[in-house]
Amino acid sequence: MHRLVVLVVPVFALLMACEFAWGWLKRRNTYRFSDTLGSLSQGLLSQALAVCTQLFQIGLYAMVYPAVAIWTRPCFWDSAIGWIVAVLLFDFCDYWLHRAGHESAVFWAAHSVHHQSQQFNFSTALRQESMVAFLGWAFYLPMAVVGVPPEQFGIAGLVVLVYQFWIHTEHIGKLGWFDRVFSSPSNHRVHHAVNDGYVDRNYGGMLVVWDRMFGTFAEENEGAVYGTRTALASFDPLRAILGPYAPLVHDSWHARRWRDKVAVWFKPPGWRPADVEARFPQAPFSLDEAMHIHDPELTRMQVASASIHFAGWVGVTLAFLWGADDLAVRTGLELLALAVGGFWAIGAVLDSRLRLRWAWCAQCVLLALSAALLA
Repeated sequence: MHRLVVLVVPVFALLMACEFAWGWLKRRNTYRFSDTLGSLSQGLLSQALAVCTQLFQIGLYAMVYPAVAIWTRPCFWDSAIGWIVAVLLFDFCDYWLHRAGHESAVFWAAHSVHHQSQQFNFSTALRQESMVAFLGWAFYLPMAVVGVPPEQFGIAGLVVLVYQFWIHTEHIGKLGWFDRVFSSPSNHRVHHAVNDGYVDRNYGGMLVVWDRMFGTFAEENEGAVYGTRTALASFDPLRAILGPYAPLVHDSWHARRWRDKVAVWFKPPGWRPADVEARFPQAPFSLDEAMHIHDPELTRMQVASASIHFAGWVGVTLAFLWGADDLAVRTGLELLALAVGGFWAIGAVLDSRLRLRWAWCAQCVLLALSAALLA
């Protein structure tokens, strides 16, 4: 499975290049250098983490499957209808996980990484979460009960994930009847927007039918403002992944009632105990402020250094994924730790928080250690 991810990377890269070229020709570029590197860094880190968390990716599903599966007939699941059913079931379960990712604070803290970009393009599609697997595996267990084999479960998930790549673009308009049935660029622009009428809408991965059935559909009727209501304003991958948990920890710690200390984690995002809100008031959301794009100016040397270092970590991560099945668990964890350090250093350069000479020293050491582990 990891090698399949490596094989589709050139396809994603080509499609991003085509989208960038089209935007340049139409004088409507939707890419920014720092934002794109930030999104792609999150995608690579999520794949590296997935290698080290197979228990949550598919392991628990495979463990439960033999004990609960009802319909295990290979003749059905190996058929075209069986594959269609598996993909539809995955998409249905994914709808509910995705919905939980917006309607429960602890799930939103994990999922919000995918929404932090203030741009909407193919690189945003690759800005995948790293922590959702730890929380979301249980949402797919109904598929095990139905009888979807573990291998088919994994491939169905990949199909649904890959489908969603093309719907992250501003260059495809409304598609008529297609928008009423399937997730589409128009529907997904709504999903990524922070506009009042768009928040918490259009969760479907492949089908928007689920949203129409369960009352979460909204049609695109005004320009979308992208990002999160609490802007990240950074390209630090660790801040992107761990930062959303900080307000929950803060409010839970300061809440006086134990019931509120727990509720903070499971109530909708933004909910706060009255006593905490009174002591630590927050400014209300402003769409005008959300429209301000965080894009600090970089020197040519910063751009060149970040580009070179990023290319190095693309190579390391793809080599890691390609050889993942043959690596010891300890080696995988060591490579993951080195990759986190490498991508953090890139983000620190993009945020102008790390001098280039120190960035080069750190990257040379981290890349050399990674190469030694992969040798």
